Amino acid sequence: MSTEPTSTAKDTPRPARWTSRRIRVLLVVAAAVLAATDLIVKAVAEAVLFAGATNDIGPINIRLVYNRGVAFSMGAGLPPWAVIAGTGVILAALLWFLIAAAPGMSPLSRAGAALLLGGATGNFIDRLDGQGVVDYLHSGWFPTFNLADVFVTIGVVVLVLGAVLSPRPRHGD
Repeated sequence: MSTEPTSTAKDTPRPARWTSRRIRVLLVVAAAVLAATDLIVKAVAEAVLFAGATNDIGPINIRLVYNRGVAFSMGAGLPPWAVIAGTGVILAALLWFLIAAAPGMSPLSRAGAALLLGGATGNFIDRLDGQGVVDYLHSGWFPTFNLADVFVTIGVVVLVLGAVLSPRPRHGD
């Protein structure tokens, strides 16, 4: 007969619980890593390319362009401080909303939120020097864009998909 105690459900270690705080911190850290990645790629693009030069790599051309406006160069004629202030307010509101909502989101939506915040933050930081956002990916039929724009676009799609595909709690549950 064994003298070792038998294991019970109480003795079984539980996995760490994802608290609201941990979820929020993870969202911010992921967004910061994505923004840093975007800024590094933009710095490399600026170091390697000169304005107007085009490198053809197949369906996408690489060329350096500075976008002084926002999406599709809208507002390019505005003073840089106005574009920076406007995008800063939008980014702050987006950051507040997504951090507040993150604990209630599905994991897929949180991934989308991280991509969206990372891309928006990367473009905002890039805009702060007053030169505009560094764009370098050009397809020939679509305006020139950058990695942050890809993050924002995919992030919105993934955020919405996560919201649509996640199970909804029933009333009375």
